[in-house]
Amino acid sequence: MIHINENYLKLNASYLFSEIAKRVAAYQQAHPEKPVIRLGIGDVTRALPDVCITAFHTAVDEMATDETFRGYGPEQGYDFLREAIAAHDFKARGADISADEIFISDGAKCDTGNIQEIFSAGTRIAIPDPVYPVYLDTNVMAGRTGNYADGRYEGIVYLDGSLENGFVPDLPQTPVDLIYLCFPNNPTGATITRDQLKTWVDYAIQHKALILFDAAYEAFIRDDALPHSIYEIDGAREVAIEFRSFSKTAGFTGTRCAYTVVPKTLVAYTSSGAPHSVHSLWNRRHSTKFNGVSYPVQRAAEAVYTEAGKAQVAELVNYYMDNAALIRKEMQALGFSCIGGENAPYIWVATKSDSWSFFDMLLKKAGVVCTPGAGFGTCGEGYIRISAFNSHDNVAAALTRIRKALGA
Repeated sequence: MIHINENYLKLNASYLFSEIAKRVAAYQQAHPEKPVIRLGIGDVTRALPDVCITAFHTAVDEMATDETFRGYGPEQGYDFLREAIAAHDFKARGADISADEIFISDGAKCDTGNIQEIFSAGTRIAIPDPVYPVYLDTNVMAGRTGNYADGRYEGIVYLDGSLENGFVPDLPQTPVDLIYLCFPNNPTGATITRDQLKTWVDYAIQHKALILFDAAYEAFIRDDALPHSIYEIDGAREVAIEFRSFSKTAGFTGTRCAYTVVPKTLVAYTSSGAPHSVHSLWNRRHSTKFNGVSYPVQRAAEAVYTEAGKAQVAELVNYYMDNAALIRKEMQALGFSCIGGENAPYIWVATKSDSWSFFDMLLKKAGVVCTPGAGFGTCGEGYIRISAFNSHDNVAAALTRIRKALGA
């Protein structure tokens, strides 16, 4: 008889955003006359930059004639996009990354979830708490954990975040092999300094560990002293994989384009201790299980790196960061402690109460959707995440509703 992968049965009952959607749907069904303002899931609301649309249309027109039609493209991505990424996102910041170390994909979520496949089942995993659920759930599915109990999975080394450490966790106290880091952080909006990041790189070098660095929100950094890439840190090429996305920076959430950087100097080890290229493993996995991002989408992404594209993306980012600044200011004025909103599009708010209860209160009394921190881990209890990805008018209206709901 056919058997299931029983590791799936270990998963916590519901994926966070599915549970949110279910509660919001129930509220809307009961109160169809009350419009809901969504400041929960991190989906953008503004149109693609004009320069991307133009490039998209041009590429689609190329597909309409035999002479310029494109069939299957390279699984790793077209050279025109990989070379633009290497030049503008890395070499321009002093990071030594070449085009052939970049793999184009349809989303950082997919890549951060899939990357664990190339590492052994016995890999010891360190994951921050609170955390983007995909990092954790995909390792549960792969069988690297025990059962779920008291809010955590057995076998995972959790890296606790708090207001006291600014949600930048301390180094693990027990040996680990694979470390997930995300800065600017989702969900907390916390950032990491060069010195703090260097500490993690040094740890990985010393322990022959590997860092999975999610930099999907680097475009929102305002402080020039903060690193945009882990490869700005000496030694990181030997111990780190980095993930980036066009989703939030250029509005590609519905268009789907991202990339992963795997340096050729990065190695992991066989069971006998022999070093092996991680780049070659990911290249094989990518080529086997992925058929490439469509040509028009890659041309649209390439346009981000033109002078007009840079200006239009900056305008988009500034628009959302204006929202973030307003949310942070208003929530602090209401007496809440906040992290984020200054170099990230998320504001992490200490609720002074159970996070799902606060979520339900805002939904039922204000018609505003946030994200309960408990859904990101035990250290997220007592917090909510508010997203800046909405219109100025909706954000202002949501804050007015929140003040009223809180009796302010």
